[in-house]
Amino acid sequence: QVQLVESGGGLVQPGGSLRLSCAASGITFSIYAMGWYRQAPGKQRELVATITSSGSTNYVDSVKGRFAVSRDNAKNTVYLQMNSLKPEDTAVYYCNAYASRTYNYWGQGTQVTVSS
Repeated sequence: QVQLVESGGGLVQPGGSLRLSCAASGITFSIYAMGWYRQAPGKQRELVATITSSGSTNYVDSVKGRFAVSRDNAKNTVYLQMNSLKPEDTAVYYCNAYASRTYNYWGQGTQVTVSS
């Protein structure tokens, strides 16, 4: 049974930081590309950041220089460090594990709210 469990969301003031974690089980974590997506109310889900099995990273332009994705294969965990948060970063953040169209899994999401 595959599980992706996100944690670390919450309420933060503009300019603040949060670190999201996604703990995976039931998969061979090291071979999966991992991604963070987000969905704001009334908007489509969008890709935020990805990290391949070899550690290559990619970011949506709006978070470049502020967010950093990393992975710890020994802990089966992927992280998203979010700095200089803005109100427009408010969304539910989802973890994704992708190896193929068949082996494509999602977490349940964690809410991030940036507000003063």
